[in-house]
Amino acid sequence: MPKITAETAAGTVAFEAEKGRKLVLCLEDNGVDILHRCGGNARCTTCRVEILSGDPGEIGEAEHAILATKTDLNDHTRLSCQVRVDDDLHVKVIRQASVEGIDAGGRPVD
Repeated sequence: MPKITAETAAGTVAFEAEKGRKLVLCLEDNGVDILHRCGGNARCTTCRVEILSGDPGEIGEAEHAILATKTDLNDHTRLSCQVRVDDDLHVKVIRQASVEGIDAGGRPVD
């Protein structure tokens, strides 16, 4: 099983994840209150993470299109709702409900 290490506002969280699952669900199921306001549809960018190491896989057309509308992102930014875990990943969670003071949003569909 791939190992996920997540840098969060509360510190580092590490866990094993089921191969093929959406990263956003793996994070949420392991106590990370990551935002996901559009329900995992690559529309809002609130679930973005910075990939510090590991292979998040190819970027899809919908994800590429929405990320291209943002000017404050780097080349290692991905939407956790669009990443299917296939490899060990070390990520930095960009936005969290506890930091933003808002509800995380509807749970994305797997």
